[in-house]
Amino acid sequence: MPLEVRNDEVRNEISPTSAVGSIPATPASLTDAPSRHRVIDKKFIAVMGALGGAETLRFTSRKLVLDHKFAAGAPWISRLPTNQHVVAGHAGIFAAELLIAYELKKPHSWLPGDKVIRKLWWANPTAMVAVHIKNGVDNMRTQGPGGCTSIECAMSKCNDW
Repeated sequence: MPLEVRNDEVRNEISPTSAVGSIPATPASLTDAPSRHRVIDKKFIAVMGALGGAETLRFTSRKLVLDHKFAAGAPWISRLPTNQHVVAGHAGIFAAELLIAYELKKPHSWLPGDKVIRKLWWANPTAMVAVHIKNGVDNMRTQGPGGCTSIECAMSKCNDW
């Protein structure tokens, strides 16, 4: 059996003689409070995710190129960097790019033309996405001497000379 309690009965039970328990009829408006500018939103996450993916493509393909050249005996590669070293270095670069995009998107009262700058926060990360993808694809297209893509082909070309 449900118990029904009316709103004014609860108000009278809380404090029958004062207005402490009463609910105001109109909500108070906060017009003096500044509105918070949301910096990390769906667009920010999407753009920075694309940048992270493009950087991962670039440094993974570069690491594979170094691995293959070292295995083929390239004299200019004395040792391979560890994976942790490569990831830590590139994570630092990504963190710097993330911080720059965050600072450009966030409002600054002291900066003239701040509204224009805040609208163009995405320009640098998207340009860097294109650069990283191009470098990654170029790394994947790396060929051996004489246009060979396998070690056997490269060895036969060297023996032809």
